[in-house]
Amino acid sequence: MIDLWLPALLVLVGFAGLIWSADKFVGGSAALARSYGVSKLIIGLTIVALGTSAPEVLVSISASLQGKGDLAIGNALGSNLANIGLVLGVTALIASLPVQNHLLKTEMPVLLLITALAGWFLYDAQLSQAEGLTLLLALPCAMAIIIWSKRHHPEEVDDEIPDMTRGRALFWFAFGLLALIISSDLLVRGASELALAFGVSPLIIGLTVVAVGTSLPELAASVASALKGHHDIAIGNVIGSNLFNLLAVMSLPGIIAPITMEAEVFSRDFVAMAGITALLALALFASGIIHRNNGGARLGKTMGIVFLLVYAGYYFVLLG
Repeated sequence: MIDLWLPALLVLVGFAGLIWSADKFVGGSAALARSYGVSKLIIGLTIVALGTSAPEVLVSISASLQGKGDLAIGNALGSNLANIGLVLGVTALIASLPVQNHLLKTEMPVLLLITALAGWFLYDAQLSQAEGLTLLLALPCAMAIIIWSKRHHPEEVDDEIPDMTRGRALFWFAFGLLALIISSDLLVRGASELALAFGVSPLIIGLTVVAVGTSLPELAASVASALKGHHDIAIGNVIGSNLFNLLAVMSLPGIIAPITMEAEVFSRDFVAMAGITALLALALFASGIIHRNNGGARLGKTMGIVFLLVYAGYYFVLLG
């Protein structure tokens, strides 16, 4: 057991480094973009939104380069599960979450469509380069749709861009990216060694330890926003992050090196992820119908508890 201290330490250092460096990278990127005259709206919908998924992206690249593509796939699917089951579940317990009308008409249907496409590709427990490229090429289309939708709702973008000089912004952009790369490498190496030591597959580690760890920034940000009363964009952020996980994080392993996975990747993990995504969609549409004439749709404590119970149930099946 003493030998496990080193990989456990690598995982902890990797997590801490990812959270810290992601914050610096996003802050530096946003400030750098603003110094060149990019609008706050576009920064919020691109750099900041995509930057929150930087830990997942870097972990996916690092894992794929080390021949652990299944860990990267597990990270993408597990992060989506955590974003809805854990992040939205906990946030909804703290504050009732408004359901914006455009989420029902635009973002949620796009997420359901992309989820179905991902399921089609994972059905045979393989991800080819062509499939990975297809997912990645769909990313600009999905982002264009979201930007088009949110341009009409600028009041819902709540991003604070750090005030710094262009030189300082460039430093934190470069240093943050370097720290992200190093931290993701440490995390993948430590997680892979732990998987080997405990006799479980890298896929399981990706679905559990790595997925929850890389979702910590989203959880922390959502809880902090809810406590401050800024919870209008919580659901939209989760939908955007899940789209990015499927189109960028999951696509990279196939592009870097086509992989063959365990059959359970589709029958257990994808089905669970698609199921909780469908549950979110049903909750949003049902809330929209029920509360159409009395102050607008919202997700409250009941759905928060449901999401958490479903997420816990998945872990029971996964680890049972």
